[in-house]
Amino acid sequence: MPVELVEKKQKTALPVHLVAKGRLEVAGLAPSSIAWARANGFSGEAGRTLIVPGENGVLAGALFGIGDGEGMLAVGALARSLPEGDWHFASAPAEPELAAIALALGGYVFTRYGKKPSKTLRFALPSEADASYVRRIADGVFLTRDLVNTPTSDMGPDELEKAARTLAGAHKAEVSVIKGDDLLKQNFPMIHAVGRASAGAPRLIDMTWGPNNAPKVTLVGKGVCFDTGGLDIKPSSGMLLMKKDMGGAANTLGLASMIMAAGLRIRLRVLIPAVENSIAGNAFRPGDVLVSRKGITVEIGNTDAEGRLVLADALALADDEEPQLLIDMATLTGAARVALGPDLPPFYTGNEALASELAAASVAVEDPLWRMPLWRPYDAKLSSKVADINNVTSDGFAGSITAALFLKRFVEKTTGWAHLDIFAWNPSDRPHGLTGGEAQGIRALERVISKRYG
Repeated sequence: MPVELVEKKQKTALPVHLVAKGRLEVAGLAPSSIAWARANGFSGEAGRTLIVPGENGVLAGALFGIGDGEGMLAVGALARSLPEGDWHFASAPAEPELAAIALALGGYVFTRYGKKPSKTLRFALPSEADASYVRRIADGVFLTRDLVNTPTSDMGPDELEKAARTLAGAHKAEVSVIKGDDLLKQNFPMIHAVGRASAGAPRLIDMTWGPNNAPKVTLVGKGVCFDTGGLDIKPSSGMLLMKKDMGGAANTLGLASMIMAAGLRIRLRVLIPAVENSIAGNAFRPGDVLVSRKGITVEIGNTDAEGRLVLADALALADDEEPQLLIDMATLTGAARVALGPDLPPFYTGNEALASELAAASVAVEDPLWRMPLWRPYDAKLSSKVADINNVTSDGFAGSITAALFLKRFVEKTTGWAHLDIFAWNPSDRPHGLTGGEAQGIRALERVISKRYG
């Protein structure tokens, strides 16, 4: 890890002063440091690091601009801008745990294929921060990023199952898998239909942890390990990032890691329909009608709207138990990106208490989420002339909302349900993460679940 968070400050550790914009004089700096900052045009602008020299040219510390309300995640830029060595905050940040998490996340590098970190920093955790909390949050995010960043050649349905089993083994969870034609025998026909054309057999991964008599929390993650679009094939440019189409599954595993490491008294269940939407002679077709696990018949208007199909069967299974909380996560629609961009995933729920908790947690931990409506009049757009429902609309409007409405049909008993339509990717470098796979929403969800059941 490029940033090693240590609980005890080293004697040689150098200070980092966090400076708000235009607040040099009240940042507790020595007059020489203030003069140096002014000489270098530093006034606390967000994200800028200024190294401060001492006597004989040695390092004396650093100044870091936190701007004016940009948020504590900006501190993650220090992971890449500070020279190698031992560092500490000169004074406690306003949000010490969030600052520590930002440092850890900002230092992440995906190293599986040979890329190496250029340096290693040792940074003392603020005494006010809970070290175990910081580490389990960072570990969950790193797991998510690693899974999303791994190409499908090494992260197909088989490998995604192995990743779930590895996580389960670390926390004494149980895993069962329904695979291949057994999906038909056990009534998961839409998972089977979407994945049957791939060389890697489709499957439903089912992980459980915690006592059976504890409150039930179920996570469902879209595990489409690659999406060609099926017979409604995507253009080549549309496939470049399709290794990340299992980002929902990756995020649910990252969240599960956080929950299990915290030892929350819940009965956790993670359901991942793991498939590859490929093209072969047995691929499902536009115009086909699939009978879902719930018995709802679905006309296929477009084979590239496959994620909602596999989620529907998994959600129907989850709903049978009526968990207190049911969360599904999926890289489901481009429409969500058009509406809110890559940084701000929409979430959908009809539960007002849950909506308020998610919105508050999102702000508290700087994990952006934005509520979108389950607008009932749009439900009619999913009508079909031959089946109960179509998997797409005919006019192309409100794509993220109508996808959420599609999923809602498969959750009838559970009142505490929310759907997150995530991107799972940083399209450009950010202070807390480089370009590549990203965890979205799971730090906010961890906050909600911990507050409810901690």
